[in-house]
Amino acid sequence: MKVRGLRWFIIGLIGLATVINYIDRSAINIMWPYIYKEFGIADVDNKSTLALITTFFMIAYAIGQTAMGKIMDSIGTRLGMVFSISLWSISIALHALARGLASFNIFRFMLGFSEAGNWPGATKSNAEWFPAKERAIAQGIFGAGASLGSVVAAPIIAALFLAFGWKLTFACIALLGVLWIIPWLIINKNTPDKHPWITEEEQTHILTKPAEAFANTEVAYTWKQLLAFRNTWGIILSRFFIDPVWWLFVTWLPTFLKEQFLFDIKQIGAFTWVPYLFAAIGGLLGGFYSSRLIRNGKDPVKARKLAIAIGCALMLAGLTGIVIYLDSLKDNPTLAMGLISTTLFGFQFLINNLQTLPSDYYSGKNVGTVSGMGGTAAVLGTLLTTWMVPVLTKTSYTSFFVLGALLVPISWLCIQFIYSKKTLN
Repeated sequence: MKVRGLRWFIIGLIGLATVINYIDRSAINIMWPYIYKEFGIADVDNKSTLALITTFFMIAYAIGQTAMGKIMDSIGTRLGMVFSISLWSISIALHALARGLASFNIFRFMLGFSEAGNWPGATKSNAEWFPAKERAIAQGIFGAGASLGSVVAAPIIAALFLAFGWKLTFACIALLGVLWIIPWLIINKNTPDKHPWITEEEQTHILTKPAEAFANTEVAYTWKQLLAFRNTWGIILSRFFIDPVWWLFVTWLPTFLKEQFLFDIKQIGAFTWVPYLFAAIGGLLGGFYSSRLIRNGKDPVKARKLAIAIGCALMLAGLTGIVIYLDSLKDNPTLAMGLISTTLFGFQFLINNLQTLPSDYYSGKNVGTVSGMGGTAAVLGTLLTTWMVPVLTKTSYTSFFVLGALLVPISWLCIQFIYSKKTLN
């Protein structure tokens, strides 16, 4: 049996895994403003406690990005993704058994470590299944999964919470990951050079250099050796500064809407998905934009840098608008959603191109590792901003959005001036 366009089925499943990933991780942020009192948390301590819970998740996520990246390079994306999603499904189910903050934080740590594998796994899989001119599109589909996960998470979590309560909500969403494993193992039987279902035409399209793409003679560098390359630091530093902006919204948007606009959980479910829908569109358009430039003859890295610059400009415009009009946004939630949507659209427009750069610069046995290192740096930056938020938002959210606006040009500078043009093979 031969399947035409097999690579699109593979990236479709990875995109679906990312949707599930974001449903699972978003559940606590959506429900927290309405359940923290069940843990004996006072109103005044609610944000600092959420910051603590997020910290356990993010520390594990930082460790998991690098560790899971190495696992993906060692055992391959087929088994690596199964390991990752199995462990995170178990972890989210265990949330239903939490009896206090201690056990809750343990389960968040487990979830963060295991969910981290989705990112280096996706980047490595895209490097295996897509030629350079299509990788940004593939990464855009994968990135759109993150946004779509946030789109569907709010109404799904709100509905489950209202129907069953928070404990059964965690148990229900755990089933999604378990069900995902079945089609993944059936469809993703092997890499493109050995897959029994792939057509000869698609195999030739993907493997422009078949002997090099999966050769056993490739050098697998250690973390220390990879840090000797200038390009590695470019990926690490740009992710360190830009990713926290996304996480500021993923973690704190429901709390912001509750405090700024007095939204209840039904309104959170009704409104929160809108910016993430625009983010999903941004992810797809960013991928198509750079891929079109490459098809027209532009160097892949230059094309991705141009897309990143456009995304940064959109983010900066959205964040600046929020800072300028923040006081009046209380009476105009539509404008607030528009500016937040612009920011998240810009982020996804750029991030998929940024996440694709490891596959442009590095060989197959190092792609997952470098991607994981960049992910770890992103989490470390996010941890710093997470602990700043309770302090920055004591009286106003102005400093919250100013912080986001400052991080964007710093990340852009890292990409422009740190990357060399040397390709590591």
